[in-house]
Amino acid sequence: MPAATLTISSKNYSSWSLRGWLLCAMAGLDVEERMLSVDDPSARAELLLLSPSFLVPCLTHDDVKVWDTLAIAAYLDEIRPKAGLLPKEAKARAHCRAICGEMHSGFANLRSALPMNLKAHYPGFKVWAGAQADIDRVTEIWRDCIETYGGPYLFGPSMTMADAMYAPVCLRFLTYDVALDPVSRAYCETIATWPALKDWIRAAHDEPEEMEELDAEF
Repeated sequence: MPAATLTISSKNYSSWSLRGWLLCAMAGLDVEERMLSVDDPSARAELLLLSPSFLVPCLTHDDVKVWDTLAIAAYLDEIRPKAGLLPKEAKARAHCRAICGEMHSGFANLRSALPMNLKAHYPGFKVWAGAQADIDRVTEIWRDCIETYGGPYLFGPSMTMADAMYAPVCLRFLTYDVALDPVSRAYCETIATWPALKDWIRAAHDEPEEMEELDAEF
């Protein structure tokens, strides 16, 4: 029986649930999943982008309860320091925290224009100007990290919490057929081969449709 429980919402639509789940997988923490019903107010608010603060995912481990994605990442790094959620060098760790924080608090236009929907694919999707500025900033971050640390992941040959934080963005870009530079395209394709991510996507495709609001054609 796992000593930890991770409360999540829809695997198809919830990018924050995916981030928390990937972080637990990276840390090697065996978790029992608890799925919130889409009728739960906090889950519904998150999925419809109506909540300024998200209560999912929520990690319960022994007598500790952590519900913010960055807080979950920090907690997992503390209890599983050998998992490599942060880079080894202090300068790289600071850089990693900074871009994770930027993902956590920013890119509102990208989120609203390209909502996560793993079952969908929109070839030739037209991105509006406000979202394009967010896309440009994300790819600037990726190119800078890969040039600085050598790739194929954001901080070198091993995954860090930054890759978990940006993995849902990779999936969004693939879903909406976003035009990307070669470095950013290669990074998205590398992340898409992550076995844990493939497991999540398979589960998302098996998930029943329950929220008609999120099935509109974009």
